[in-house]
Amino acid sequence: MKAMVVRAAKQPIVQEEREMPVPRRGEVRIKVHACGVCHSDLFVFDGLWPGLQLPRVPGHELAGVVDAVGEGVAMFAVGDRVGVGWHGGHDSSCDECLRGHFLQCARAQITGVTVDGGYTEYMVAPAVAVARIPAGMSFADAGPLLCAGVTTFNALRRSPGRPGDLVAVHGLGGLGHLGVQYARAMGFETVAIARGAEREELAKKMGAHHYIDSDREDVAAALAKRGGASTILATAPSAAAIAPLVGGLAVQGMLSIVAAPFEPMPVSVPALIGRDLAIHGWASGTAADSTEAMAFAQQAGVKPLIELYPLAQAQAAFERMLSGKARFRAVLKIA
Repeated sequence: MKAMVVRAAKQPIVQEEREMPVPRRGEVRIKVHACGVCHSDLFVFDGLWPGLQLPRVPGHELAGVVDAVGEGVAMFAVGDRVGVGWHGGHDSSCDECLRGHFLQCARAQITGVTVDGGYTEYMVAPAVAVARIPAGMSFADAGPLLCAGVTTFNALRRSPGRPGDLVAVHGLGGLGHLGVQYARAMGFETVAIARGAEREELAKKMGAHHYIDSDREDVAAALAKRGGASTILATAPSAAAIAPLVGGLAVQGMLSIVAAPFEPMPVSVPALIGRDLAIHGWASGTAADSTEAMAFAQQAGVKPLIELYPLAQAQAAFERMLSGKARFRAVLKIA
């Protein structure tokens, strides 16, 4: 099989011929049809993940068809349409797993980071990490929903917002354009926040009721004029841009952060205390969450905007994503 492999940090990814993997007990083998290219792939390309072992096949937004089933797997059969996201498996025995916190498993696998991922023609994954793709959804559309989709979907459905509440989505990129669609479909009065008047048309097309141009308006003041947002979903990785959003929250509102800026974020603690506010970080989801995120998207018409690349052009797709010019998710079309 063909696989795109990061052999050394900050070096171009290379194509290799590899033996097809054989699923062990509790695993399935997936013939990969598409794999999204995510900003988090940078952890592998640049060798940033602590303890990263190279060479590694990146990719944690893979969609395809079950090709072989290992011993002890009863929930999947050959031919099933499936996908795997960031969460690549858990041990079901550590303290966090026993509490139901599978994402925080002490020995959790991360697809494409701690184990080989989806920039390949075939890959294996634990059955507990495999999500079902709805009938009628293309593999290329499913890929981004297994990361950006499930992350924004989960953050919104676990927020204090209720149908009819004002909910704002900060950023209109790979995460944000899905966040706006999910927010509208969940019944929120949806505000999209981005830079530049030219993005208003896209925001409205994605389902936003209102648009705030952060280049021209004070975002917190604009939200406060509308009574404040019960939830603000921060999808743009800039601490300087996220911190002021706290001022746009309603009483008992939540700033839900799914972007990952590396710099510290200054926040006024008296503002949090005085208005009973919360700041919440949210990461990805389990296979069950991904299955639900895709099913909801299929039902509600939530769909990623994608650019397609062949597997051999993985480096170009990664560079396009990293430049911020991709509109809005780069996806490798493998089969």
